[in-house]
Amino acid sequence: MSDLRTQDAASGSSSGSRRRTWAELLAGRVERQLRGPGRGHRLQDSAVHLLRRHLNLDDLLLEVEGPACKTLCLNQLGDPEASANLSSSFIGSALRDQASRLGVPVAVLSSQTVASSIMQICSSNGEPTHRVLLNAEQRKKLSSVLEVAQYLLAHSMFSRFSFCQELREVQNFLLLEAVWHLHVQNIVSLQELLESHADTQAIVAWLFRDLCLLCEQMEVSTQDTDIAQAMLSDFVQLFVLRGFQKSSDPRRNMEPERMAQLAIAVLRRMLIFALEALATGLQDESPVYKAVKCWFGMFCGHTFGRMMSTDCPKRFFSHTLTQVLTHKPVLKGLCGSQSGERKARRLLRHSHPHLDPWGPRLNLQNIFSLRGESLLAHTDKGRSVTLFVMLSPEELIGHLEEVLGTHEVNWQHVLSCVSTLVICSPEAQQLVQDWVTRLLARAFESCDLDSMVTAFLVVRQAALEGPSVFPSYADWFQASFGSTRGFHSGSKKTLVFLFKFLSDLVPFEAPRYMQVHILYPPLVPSKYRSLLTDYVTLAKTRLADLKVSVENMGLYEDLSSAKDVTEPHSQAHQDVEKAIAVFEHTGKVPVAVMEASIFRRPYYMSHFLPALLTPRVLPRTPDSRAALIESLRRADKIPPSLYSTYCQACSSAAEKKPENAALGTKTEAICVEPLGLLAAALRELRTTMTDPTQYDVFSAQMAVVSERLSSALGLGEEDGSFEESQVQVNIFSPELEPQDQQVADLLLTSFCQNLIAANGFTPPDRQGPWAAHFVTSLCGRRLLPIVLTRLCQLLRHQGPGLSASHVLGLAALVIHLGECRPAVPEVHVASPAPVKSLPLPEFLSSLLTLRTAEASLFCLKFCTAAISYSLCKSSSQSKDILCSCLSPALMKKFQFILFRLLSEARGPLSQEDTAGPPWKLLCLPSADWQRAALCLWKQRTFQELLQEKEFHLTYRDWLQLELEIQPEFDSLSDMERWDFHQWAIHEHFLLKPSEAGGCDGDMQTACTVLVDVLIDFCQSLRSYNCLENSDLVLSCTGNRDIFSRLQEMAADLEQGPVAPQRCSPSQGHFLFRVFRRRLQALASGWDVAARLQRQQELLVYRWILLGLPPSILVGSPQNKQPATPDCTEFFHLVNSELRNFCCHGSALTHDITVHFFRGLLNTCSQSRDPSLTANLILTTCQTECPIVVTSALLWWPRLEPELHTRWRRCFQGPLPQELQRLWEAQLFGKSCLSSDLASPPPGPAWVSAAALHFAIQQAEETRIKSQLEKLNCQSEELLVVLFFFSLMGLLSSHLTPHAVDFLKAVDICAEILRCLDKRKVSWLVLFQLTDTDGGLGQVLLRLAPDPYIRLLPFAFYSLLSYFDEDAFIREDAFLRVAVDMYLKLICLFVTGETSAVSALAGRSQELQGQGDPVGLIIKARHFLLQSIPRCPEKSFANMAELLATSGHCDPEVSAALLSRHQAVSDDDLYQEPHLF
Repeated sequence: MSDLRTQDAASGSSSGSRRRTWAELLAGRVERQLRGPGRGHRLQDSAVHLLRRHLNLDDLLLEVEGPACKTLCLNQLGDPEASANLSSSFIGSALRDQASRLGVPVAVLSSQTVASSIMQICSSNGEPTHRVLLNAEQRKKLSSVLEVAQYLLAHSMFSRFSFCQELREVQNFLLLEAVWHLHVQNIVSLQELLESHADTQAIVAWLFRDLCLLCEQMEVSTQDTDIAQAMLSDFVQLFVLRGFQKSSDPRRNMEPERMAQLAIAVLRRMLIFALEALATGLQDESPVYKAVKCWFGMFCGHTFGRMMSTDCPKRFFSHTLTQVLTHKPVLKGLCGSQSGERKARRLLRHSHPHLDPWGPRLNLQNIFSLRGESLLAHTDKGRSVTLFVMLSPEELIGHLEEVLGTHEVNWQHVLSCVSTLVICSPEAQQLVQDWVTRLLARAFESCDLDSMVTAFLVVRQAALEGPSVFPSYADWFQASFGSTRGFHSGSKKTLVFLFKFLSDLVPFEAPRYMQVHILYPPLVPSKYRSLLTDYVTLAKTRLADLKVSVENMGLYEDLSSAKDVTEPHSQAHQDVEKAIAVFEHTGKVPVAVMEASIFRRPYYMSHFLPALLTPRVLPRTPDSRAALIESLRRADKIPPSLYSTYCQACSSAAEKKPENAALGTKTEAICVEPLGLLAAALRELRTTMTDPTQYDVFSAQMAVVSERLSSALGLGEEDGSFEESQVQVNIFSPELEPQDQQVADLLLTSFCQNLIAANGFTPPDRQGPWAAHFVTSLCGRRLLPIVLTRLCQLLRHQGPGLSASHVLGLAALVIHLGECRPAVPEVHVASPAPVKSLPLPEFLSSLLTLRTAEASLFCLKFCTAAISYSLCKSSSQSKDILCSCLSPALMKKFQFILFRLLSEARGPLSQEDTAGPPWKLLCLPSADWQRAALCLWKQRTFQELLQEKEFHLTYRDWLQLELEIQPEFDSLSDMERWDFHQWAIHEHFLLKPSEAGGCDGDMQTACTVLVDVLIDFCQSLRSYNCLENSDLVLSCTGNRDIFSRLQEMAADLEQGPVAPQRCSPSQGHFLFRVFRRRLQALASGWDVAARLQRQQELLVYRWILLGLPPSILVGSPQNKQPATPDCTEFFHLVNSELRNFCCHGSALTHDITVHFFRGLLNTCSQSRDPSLTANLILTTCQTECPIVVTSALLWWPRLEPELHTRWRRCFQGPLPQELQRLWEAQLFGKSCLSSDLASPPPGPAWVSAAALHFAIQQAEETRIKSQLEKLNCQSEELLVVLFFFSLMGLLSSHLTPHAVDFLKAVDICAEILRCLDKRKVSWLVLFQLTDTDGGLGQVLLRLAPDPYIRLLPFAFYSLLSYFDEDAFIREDAFLRVAVDMYLKLICLFVTGETSAVSALAGRSQELQGQGDPVGLIIKARHFLLQSIPRCPEKSFANMAELLATSGHCDPEVSAALLSRHQAVSDDDLYQEPHLF
């Protein structure tokens, strides 16, 4: 009030000479004002406005009487320490009291009070005014004020309008962080603050200034980074949301467009500031650089991820992109005048330098690249909305077209945008190519130079980013203008337009582009060839002026280089360095080098190889250069003479000082004269392909080629005969002599080039017989193996690296070779597998593999090209001729890979396509192979071919092809592969009739075929190469997913709705039927080959059984009572096969044992009486398959916990009696070897003996003899069976020496034998077991593998030193058993069956002679010859029968036996009979 009074006094003194009183002034004003309604209200508003503008709140509160404490609390509102004890309600009460005394609304007074406090906080620090962030003390004070303001708002004691008016007057002194806190805490929004200001330019300038300061301080201050980033993010969101929304809220009273204009103005101002700052070239450490970097860093997923809709960000980015592209246009129209044309040409040359998008400097390219990293891509950290999501590549291309058509643009910005687009978006390559195609169409349609320049600019800029994101300029130029389908081939006018454009560029053109135009010239008709000739002459003249050679383009030329390479050898050295770098990274010879060795041989031989083979001192450890040279030499890419010269030069360099070595010497390549003549003849042949009517000329030239070919290979007249020769190819390691490979490359290259040239004029069905004539010349006896071997290298091992033209040419070649099938023999495929013969078409189809994603895609391309060419070539021929040309394997692979990669082909065809085959689509420069494959699939003729039975893709074919896929390299993800398998099995093949290759809806048939194919695949060398490691069968690539499908289908058969359809018990389970059928087809016998083959088969069976539900082994309970599951099939498999190959002596392996008992538990869970079912199954095991019981005893420590746990959980009771008996047998075995009293043996005796045998094997060797002394108290039968098990252990120590120690096994047998002899128990019955024996004998034969039983003679004589000397006298049968074992031992040695145990003899010096079969036979023979004379008469009973069958094995022993037997008989004749 004091200030107000002072101002009034001053104004009064200057108004006149006499000072009037206050009453006179008021009286005069009253007289001038008219009375009327609302006058009092207007007067009150004017008074309030006057007070608001000139109010000093502190003086006012001092003049108003009131409680001192309330006046003090209002003065200390912004001091958190002073107002710490004051609640918000108390402050609100004070404001209400003061407002009532002043006669003003409390909301107005509160707003003024809060605004005044905020201004005091912002100006309380003495720091410079160019700040936007609060310090810690200011932030704390502001928090207290805002807390009070929130209370006042909640109780309607705060006026936002008055508050905005107060802050508007002091806006330049208000810190931006304070404004942000007001916005985020809903005191007053930023929009309300901005819209309350009448001066838009002033508010934009204020925001622009503070935003720039905020960006700078974000990079400088590390303490307030989070707050500053949140501020900037919120401001950007608000500006984008308000500036680019479709329409304003109609409920707002403010002007709807005001905030939008303000937001757009701020964003535009910031963008222009950033662009201009970047254009000046900033230093990395400059504040402006950091501000610009911070501003562009805000346009990321975090900033826009919280927006509910993407419409506003889309419109913002579109607007921003337009501003960038049109900022300071470089050219105001490309070709509007002659000077414009000159500028355009200069632009083509200079306006697109190769800016590194990931470089450290922040220039315009880096802006786009920065967006490409944080805005233009969806990162793996979950950043959601990005520019390439906001604006799809299609939208970006469309926006570029629109801007270029309607605005003056900055072309450097446009081209930088193109580079960023193709780098950051995989889909952009095709979109840019389509855009360029439209530009070219528009340019040639109306001779529009603007469109032409734009197209070339865009293509050249995109090509600079490398072939990984866009085709090279050479590929694009050749594809666009190198055929009759180019836009230039429509008329003479378009040709003149093209060459006029290219000619005008020559003075300003970079040499590399002119080299491309010359090496890949546009294809023009012969009558207009002068246009091309003129341009080539002009370009070559220009290149000559620049001292650049046309033919010497390097393998890795850099089109972005500012200066061309003037010396070919310099470019060659650069190519060598690049090739070495690629070789270091990939470990393979670069594709560019391999292609150059075939298709660019002059440069390769004259420049690249001399640069690579520069003589030097070779390092001791071969480096990358030496490794690359060796790889090329092994691939026959270096002539032997050249390599020999290089080695000699390196040896000479090693003898001299390194500095005196001739490092710069060039090695001249030697040109083989016959190959040069052949290449020249093939080039002449190509010139005849332009006119199909000149067949006579072609035939004459083909004769020349044949003559040159014979000279190059040294062929004779008899080369065309296949009567006494075979075609043999090694597909796994195909190798050719260097001369042969060069000839094959020349021929294949010539055929591909001829085909492409012929297709440029006429379709295949009207090209005449040139191709058939050409291929016939390749089918000679000497040449055909060379061609097939080279095709094997290209298709099987290098297929994915072939270009489109190679694929088309080789596919057509394969079709024509297939037509020659009657004239050539079958191809013998040599590989690690047995040699097999294939017809020529089937052999060529077998070269297409499907193992990886790249190989599958190549297979799709090749099959599409081959089938399309065949259909197009034979369109007018009969179906039989067409079927004879196509390989069924090729047709099946095409169907398989089409179904697999293109889900569109899996559904039924809506309508067949009556158009021709897609051969024309494949010949386009940018062929879409997948689209062409679908077109071929829908083609009517192709669908008619599929009706032929030989072309049906059967269920078995599909499984065989699917098993070739390696899942880790598959193009389908795991879920996509599962979906494909479900469709193929359940929707396609399962429901198809068997005549069409399906399963007739029978799930068992589907499972049977799957198991059969799976076993065949696992048995092949594609799955594993080592037969000794059984685990390798589990790692065969490609089968695990198919096996998962088998598991699913088997589970459906066991539990699903198809379970009632299971076969009857007489037929058995489908799995065992497959096993039985396959085993019957195998060769029988005990020779090594038959045993290994059978063992491989059984390993696969075991793997399949373990992967399927265990209930398959046991079966389900039958309806009859008692409910006995049928285990017959499994028992038969164990007794006949698994017992011999998948066991540990007298027990099966752990995995199959556990699987059986899990099946037993599952079966019990389905039974009404689980205990009874378990007892019946185990009782049946004791008689039908006793090895299952002994297996349970061996693995009982690992088996028991699972059995106990599952039985208690499922049945809440004790174990069944038979399981309890197994536990008792295990307990008995342990107790016999302990110091405690042994528990009684449970029956039967062989079960207890098995448990005791396993306990003995697991006992310590030092305690065995003392523990075995306790066996004297056991029953005789138990001891005999225990001796049998110990014999099996002895044989195991020979056959599997790592499982059982030999000396320990011998000690066990000797101790048990001593115990038997001591108790006078006969054990000879163990060596006389036969299949006809019943009872215990039959059980023992089923407890041991057949090879062990056959080797019992070896075990018998291994214990020779432990036999009782009186055994011959005590037991009459001992001599006969000993002779029988001796004769059988000799037979085993003769047949080679003792070779498995002979290896033990040389394993240890201590065991010399213990396992030697020869030494054992000698000892046995000596033992018999010494014992025969001492044997009693009864020992020779039935000896004659034994000698009649096997006596020839040892005539001396047989003679001794017969002599002794005769002597005994003669003595009996002279003895006096005892009559009484």
